[in-house]
Amino acid sequence: MNNPTSLRKNLRHWLRLSPSSPGVELEVVAVEHESSFERRRVAYKVPGGDSIPAFLLVPKGLRRPRPAVLVHHQHNGERHFGKSEVCGLIGDPLQAFGPALAERGLIVLAPDSICFEDRRRGRAGTDPHPDDWQQHYNEMSYRLLRGDTLMRKVLEDAETAVSLLARLDTVDQSRIGILGHSYGGNTVLFQAALDERVRYACTSGAACSFRNKMQYATGIEMAEVLPGAFDRFDVEDLLKLTAPRLMLVVSASEDRYSRDADEVVRLAEAAYIDAGVPAALQHTRYQGGHALTRERFDRIVEWVVFTATAAGPG
Repeated sequence: MNNPTSLRKNLRHWLRLSPSSPGVELEVVAVEHESSFERRRVAYKVPGGDSIPAFLLVPKGLRRPRPAVLVHHQHNGERHFGKSEVCGLIGDPLQAFGPALAERGLIVLAPDSICFEDRRRGRAGTDPHPDDWQQHYNEMSYRLLRGDTLMRKVLEDAETAVSLLARLDTVDQSRIGILGHSYGGNTVLFQAALDERVRYACTSGAACSFRNKMQYATGIEMAEVLPGAFDRFDVEDLLKLTAPRLMLVVSASEDRYSRDADEVVRLAEAAYIDAGVPAALQHTRYQGGHALTRERFDRIVEWVVFTATAAGPG
């Protein structure tokens, strides 16, 4: 990869990913008070008219703009969970990054990805439905029939979320980051590479090359079904495009979705060295499987809090 700017531009063009509009309007639907933060149920529009339901966690007693983190939720075959799991209201408590970060003074935006929780067609809430998988499959396949991709939609939504955070008076625009595990980690890899407004990023359980997945018959997440992608780039190229910005990769020894993370990170290191910031790319590998553990959860939270504080002036 000789020219990161050119590759980024080419990938955005190939994905048909347009620049995000800065004029994102936020509707506050309801507010609930926790001891150290407010949990605001909000909605905002993305290009094409979709309304995105989300939680916005805002620490109490703000005296100046604060760092903000966009948290992309996991998949886990549970499309009835999305933003509510990130906010600790249901599901795995080791996915509850929202409260852990808000309690430490960071603003958190946790939206539903398309086909999850309140963005399932004809239903809302956190109860499963038999056609949840079919809806997700259709969102992918119908776009492919039109020459579009689900990844473009996922990234369009993700970039709109950053635009929303950037226009909030309570947010320090120089300290906006992203975080995600598994499905959310895949989104982080693409968004961090293609959206330079993201100043720091953490991807967990997702740094596995296309070539490794095909070699070991590992499933490809639906948004990653990108015709011709293998001839254009692999996951290490996405990591390279994140340089010189700060990136933490979290992986595990028995996790097939981060099986070759050591190699992916090794191949990306040269881009950070060339940028003069070899320490900006960090990789922490654990023993164990795909699911988050308390040790990994704590490491991610600590890194994000520390990095958010150091990612910008003030």
